[in-house]
Amino acid sequence: MKILLTTLNSKYVHSNLALKYLYTVVAGENSHVELREFTINNDPGYIFSELVRANYDMVCFSCYIWNIEQIKLLACDLKEARPETKILVGGPEVSFRGPEFMRENPWADYAICGEGEYPFYRLCQVMESTHRRFDTVPGLIYRQEGKIYVNALLEPMDFNLIPFPYSVLDCEEDRVVYYESSRGCPFRCSYCLSAAETSVRFLDLDRVKSELGYFLYKKPVQVKFIDRTFNARPERAYEIFKYLIDNDNGVTNFHFEICADLLDDRTLKLLSYARKGLFQMEIGIQSANPATLAAIGRKENVYPVLYNTERLVQLGNIHVHTDLIAGLPYESYEIFARSFDKVYPLGADMLQLGFLKVLSGTPLYNQVEAHGIKYRSRAPYEVISTDYIRAGELVRLKMIENMLDIYYNRGGFETALKFLIDTVGCGAFGFYEKLADFYYEKGYQHRDRKKEDQYRILLEFAESLAGGSESGDIKDRTRQLLEADMSRSTNAEIVKRFLRKGWELTR
Repeated sequence: MKILLTTLNSKYVHSNLALKYLYTVVAGENSHVELREFTINNDPGYIFSELVRANYDMVCFSCYIWNIEQIKLLACDLKEARPETKILVGGPEVSFRGPEFMRENPWADYAICGEGEYPFYRLCQVMESTHRRFDTVPGLIYRQEGKIYVNALLEPMDFNLIPFPYSVLDCEEDRVVYYESSRGCPFRCSYCLSAAETSVRFLDLDRVKSELGYFLYKKPVQVKFIDRTFNARPERAYEIFKYLIDNDNGVTNFHFEICADLLDDRTLKLLSYARKGLFQMEIGIQSANPATLAAIGRKENVYPVLYNTERLVQLGNIHVHTDLIAGLPYESYEIFARSFDKVYPLGADMLQLGFLKVLSGTPLYNQVEAHGIKYRSRAPYEVISTDYIRAGELVRLKMIENMLDIYYNRGGFETALKFLIDTVGCGAFGFYEKLADFYYEKGYQHRDRKKEDQYRILLEFAESLAGGSESGDIKDRTRQLLEADMSRSTNAEIVKRFLRKGWELTR
């Protein structure tokens, strides 16, 4: 039986760890299973042609919010072209609404809910057998004689029984390598799918070190831990950090999602010895409003998080990424602005301004009426408005998000931004709000612009801040700082070409 494991990743550099696990558990017994990944940017006709001409007996799709709509269209077309091809779906977009998904999508023959390693292994056995006892596959939803049957879920397995995916698959050097040393999360954030899990399961520390040793040997550019809270056990996290520092290959970057208030003095001291570029930390602050934090199941006191995040940033050798989420309960536009102004001064390398997504299977999914949450009916189910923030205000935050990404997260404007924020005098949020108004009123959002144009636009904004001689002083100082920022972030030839063209923006 010829089986394909596939998905549509959001970018080429991304890869799908879930499919790698499924491939690994059957690789020794079924040589007819293939793994092939596409992206949402591939031409749909190309993907369709590749699937049809390969004559697969079963195609298995891994479904997420970023690819589910495209997978639905692709799978429907595939079923029309090859009715005999069985289609299996799994992943977060299926796991929490499996029977409903099967009723809505008649092209789907099977769905696996929950962890898929053993159910997929067992399904492959059943598909190869003479008597197809689909009722023996835990977590499987299947069609039979026009009816939909739902099997009981499998209890979570001992994580150590699941094989290391890269024991049979190559470690792709041109893609991010995804890895997990634990499954589950000790926290129950109401907007997160991990809130549905009841425990955290850890791989044995010796196994983790051995597998990380393989990555250190292979030297991929980045290994990204997908552990929901990597430092849920601070002592264990310390041992892994120490192992990676002691065995640093000088090339690979390791990315972690951490809880900042679990960092202690000992760990911060250890991290200070890491090579610059060895570690990247992502810290989901989400909000600084106590009522909001309580409503989503997080600690109401955000100050230990802010304090430790700032200490981590001040080490100067670790790339720090912070997150805020707009649209959460009890957070108005004004309250979100206050959260922004508490997080921005921490000086993280990136500040991602995200927007609430209402996901099936999360506690918040069942609380939308209580908070008047309206959200898009199609993936990624992003918030439209709530009882606390209007649709127009969320759109305004989208504008600010765009400015933040262009001028802060991409880098290259550091000293000019600091000067202009001080000059505007209404805080970081107020500055980006004014910049967004200027940018959109001028219509600069209507097409993609080169980075050199963004320097010219920021100078034009500086000129608009005040009238008379004061405006000239602001413009001259901003120009000096932008030239200095450009010199630090690009090579000398690019700066020379820029200055030859001049500061006049070509519209």
